[in-house]
Amino acid sequence: MTSRLRRIAAVCAAIMALSLPQFASAQEFSAPQKGEIERIVRDYLIANPDVLQEAMAELEKRQTAAEADKQKAGVRQHAELLFNSPRQVVLGNPKGDVTFVEFFDYNCGYCKRAMEDMMVLMKSDPKLRIVLKEFPVLGPGSVEAAQVGVAVHMQDKTGKKYLEFHQKLLSGRGQVNRASSLATAKEIGLNMAQLEKDLNSPQVKATLEESYMLAQALGLNGTPSYVIGENVVIGAVGLPALQESINVARCGKPTC
Repeated sequence: MTSRLRRIAAVCAAIMALSLPQFASAQEFSAPQKGEIERIVRDYLIANPDVLQEAMAELEKRQTAAEADKQKAGVRQHAELLFNSPRQVVLGNPKGDVTFVEFFDYNCGYCKRAMEDMMVLMKSDPKLRIVLKEFPVLGPGSVEAAQVGVAVHMQDKTGKKYLEFHQKLLSGRGQVNRASSLATAKEIGLNMAQLEKDLNSPQVKATLEESYMLAQALGLNGTPSYVIGENVVIGAVGLPALQESINVARCGKPTC
């Protein structure tokens, strides 16, 4: 059964439950009763096809709201690791009034554009705290680049060199992997012997496992994905939408 047919079936079931509550509460139906219910629903939907479209829209609305509530609960449950993990990269104002968390992959084309949005927000909003979390989901090269990224941060707790690494790697052309990531780290002047040593440390594995755990808890399956305040934002939604989410977290309105 296709996704659309499954959705239609779910809507039909909902219509039956809402329109015929006396049937919905019954333990079981006889074959004639089932046939009569199906005939009533079918005839009604054929005569009023707009009802099905409205019902599907309402079902999607409720599913979206339920997913948002689930994500907010996940944010509250994992708030300490999301916003204050000792393994994460913190940029912008470390004591800012709004925390903007981004999950990204170095091989994600959308993340390249999203990086520009992040830089604009960081430069224009002195009260914004930015947290970056490596979330490699696009293959072995992405995992290798993320591992190097974690090692870069281990050598640079201020985040300045990490940001330089981050920008250069995301701005480059082609797929990134261990070789290109190490070349970028060398280009920005890091201690390569120390970096190679850090790459084999348990902290690299633990950092990535933490990101995967958080992403799973929040229902994230792609990049970029954001947590802004209590809200989860999926995809490269663009600067205006990100700014609205920051404003909602800051003052409860899309415009502060």
